[in-house]
Amino acid sequence: MPTLDPLLIGEIDPPQRLLMGPGPINAHPRVLRAMSADLLGQFDPEMTHYMNEVMALYRPIFGTQNRWTMLIDGTARAAIEAALVSLVVPGDKVLVVDFGRFGLLLDEISTRIGADVHRVSAPWGKVVPMEAIGEAIARVQPKVVACVHGDTSTTMAQPLDGFGALCRATGALSYVDATATLSGMDIAADRWGVDVVTGGLQKCLGGPSGSAPITISDAAAEHIFARRHVEQGIRRDDLRDGLGPRIGSNYFDLAMIMDYWSEKRLNHHTEATSMLYAARECARLALGEGLEARYARHAAAGRAMSAGLRAMGLSLFGDDAHRMTNVTGVYIPQGIDGERIRTAMRTHFEIEIGTAFGPLQGRIWRIGAMGYNAMKHKVLLTLGALEACLSAEGVKLPIGAAVPAALAAWHA
Repeated sequence: MPTLDPLLIGEIDPPQRLLMGPGPINAHPRVLRAMSADLLGQFDPEMTHYMNEVMALYRPIFGTQNRWTMLIDGTARAAIEAALVSLVVPGDKVLVVDFGRFGLLLDEISTRIGADVHRVSAPWGKVVPMEAIGEAIARVQPKVVACVHGDTSTTMAQPLDGFGALCRATGALSYVDATATLSGMDIAADRWGVDVVTGGLQKCLGGPSGSAPITISDAAAEHIFARRHVEQGIRRDDLRDGLGPRIGSNYFDLAMIMDYWSEKRLNHHTEATSMLYAARECARLALGEGLEARYARHAAAGRAMSAGLRAMGLSLFGDDAHRMTNVTGVYIPQGIDGERIRTAMRTHFEIEIGTAFGPLQGRIWRIGAMGYNAMKHKVLLTLGALEACLSAEGVKLPIGAAVPAALAAWHA
């Protein structure tokens, strides 16, 4: 393996690329500025005050009054794993609502935990009817039901009104992964009756990957605290172990993390200070804009992107009735190398669009417009660049049709 002389490695200077894929996206400048603030000790009163502010800021974003609303240090997947490893006891029946790659991820993580996993599935490009979910719950009698809200692999959003009630009717706890939709589509943990919802910063919230918001209902908190086993070196008289089986991860042990975020301030880990600043500023931006206005902006961007792509003569992937507002799947024209187009977009325009996974790899692009990038001019630039790159590859297009169609749809 060749060795590198560290003296020849220059200062990092990434290209100023417009990230219009399914995430991550460009972070808002205010978030980047917040991340440059001075660090604090994890038990400094100013730091714990910021932690409490974060909890308050994320409750309306999750649509909840849950006390246990906080951050997991790590990417969005860290919160997914923390939720599942803390809810699921090995041997438990888990029902996964599966309509794409990230539903399959919930299956994967639950299987690794040792759960007895069952799935209720829909083909990629569709969602699972609520009746089918209810029938599967009645048949399986799971301890936990897990679902993705918006699955970026298929660009579909699963309706969730009534989901929590179906789970509660059989005594099951419910979990929703809202990584791709938090602050871009309506997230209503309390109205949905869902026990745990997790997210990430790098999509609609307009931040960097590395911190994962989570909200936990009182019922789920009771279940989690029944499994509390405080590590030996930080045991205290005011912390009692639960009678349930110990959670199978130390880092992702929600019982200890919740004690860290509570007035107990358990020394579970060192909080990722700069990421907490980022998460705090993401939430301030979302609430400052107003959630309804923010949802409308994402919906306008999604409408415009879809209209522009169709005006080019391209076909969209998936069911229009359940399309995510912030990510659009579009079929790659016959005979075109999708990666050549993505390379041309980066090379000529400094714009990145997304590839696809699994059965859709090489068949569709996934084009995002979310967070700081759900802006009219960024949608129009992306459509214009894609039109130019496709035309250069010999695709016959109605040149100039995409941008006017997108403009009209934005204001529809």
